[in-house]
Amino acid sequence: MDTALAPSPATDATTALRKLYLLRFAFAAVWAALLFATAGSLTPAAGALLVIYPMFDVACAVVDLRSARENGGPVRQLYLNIALSALTGIGLAVAATSGIPAVLRVWGVWAITAGLVQLLVGVSRRRMGGQWAMIASGGISTLAGASFFGQAGQADPSLGALAGYAFLGGVFFLVSALRLGRTRPAV
Repeated sequence: MDTALAPSPATDATTALRKLYLLRFAFAAVWAALLFATAGSLTPAAGALLVIYPMFDVACAVVDLRSARENGGPVRQLYLNIALSALTGIGLAVAATSGIPAVLRVWGVWAITAGLVQLLVGVSRRRMGGQWAMIASGGISTLAGASFFGQAGQADPSLGALAGYAFLGGVFFLVSALRLGRTRPAV
């Protein structure tokens, strides 16, 4: 068997991560469009969408975790992300019964904590290339989470900001997927 043509584990990890990031972009775009269509009220469909988003994040983190284990990636942060997203799904299911302000507060906590985790994962993967988008996304997520708290206190809060947040996060995943594996040569 000629091993010279076999892909390296790093190449396999990059390819898997690129596919995962592209999937995350597509999901975020569709999800955001669906939520935006129902952003004015907290219908059962909107409530289901709210719970689906963090559960999709759990599934993606599990896929990412499998690849990271094989390639020495950020395993602890991914376990933390899985726990945060699973708890958020439960929290959103409960918050959806209380109204949009409660949903915005739960989502805000998740955006802050998951953003910090994403920032840490991006920094730990910076040698793979394309991670500046994940680092920026993590930082923006923490700021957005704080803004969701402010929106929860408004007279007529809406879920529209969550749709925009998810879509922007998806765009960051797309940029990272396109840039993944492209690193600058050492000077």
